[in-house]
Parts: sequence; C-alpha cells; structure tokens
Amino acid sequence: MQKKVLQFKLNGESLAVLVSPADTLVDVLRDQLGLTGTKKGCGKGECGACTVIMNGKSVNSCIIPALQVMDAEIETIEGIGKPEKLHPLQESFIDLGAIQCGFCTPGMIMSAKALLDINLSPTTADIKEAIAGNICRCTGYTKIEEAVLAAADKMKIKEDR
Repeated sequence: MQKKVLQFKLNGESLAVLVSPADTLVDVLRDQLGLTGTKKGCGKGECGACTVIMNGKSVNSCIIPALQVMDAEIETIEGIGKPEKLHPLQESFIDLGAIQCGFCTPGMIMSAKALLDINLSPTTADIKEAIAGNICRCTGYTKIEEAVLAAADKMKIKEDR
C-alpha cells in the first residue's frame, strides 16, 4: 500500500507523518512518534487503554484509522503535564492511590480530562459515564472517581484565581 502524508496537530504542535492506509492512530503515536503513554490493549476499542482526546472528545485510538485524523487536534497523556508540573488529574491519581499497575492510567486520565474540559463540577454519575469505556483490573473504580473529583476541585480553584 502506498503511504500518505497525514497532517494533524498533536499536543498543540502541527506535524506531518507518512502513514499506511492500514495504520491506526495508536500505531502512529506509539511506533512512529514514540509516544508510548498511549497503551495498546485489546485492539478492538473495548478496554480504553488507548484513549486519547480527538477534537475535544475521548476516543479509542486503536480503532481510529490514522488517515481519519487528517487536520484533527489530538491530545495524549504526554501533552497534558510534565514531570516537573503534573496535570491536576495526574497529581490526584498519584496522591489518592488511583493507580496500581498503571496500564489503564493514561487512558483513564484522558477520559477524565475530556470530561473536566467541559464540566468542572461533575457528579459521580458523570465520572462513571466518562470512564465507562476504560477497564481497570487492579483498583476498582472508587479511588479513580475520588481522584477525578479532587482534580476537578483543584482545577476550579485554579480557574477562580
């Protein structure tokens, strides 16, 4: 298959990469761009480990054909915080023990971020709906829900300043 140029915005920066029509977004992110925070789990869009934000909505990057991303804005876990300045969601997940093995964490955080980007006062039901496509086999979901609520509070305080 002949490769094509894919142009899109990734974590705020415009870029162009050559992709095969058979490539998925997760393949491009991990294999071509070296962004391994986005995990490859089931490959069927069922586990949420590959969740990224595309044009403001959380999506399973394992089922998004790469060429469908043309001119889109993509956010990955690598784009929301830095080791010296974590995103409030990352801080809360760590502080409240919402991670164990960590495999689902990037996808879980990206799903939660998509929610908090539009709603800084989510209910527990809102959070459950936002992360419904993300499977965690280690923690259960209570600590994850608590971490999202805590991050929302931090973000509200920051926004009020």
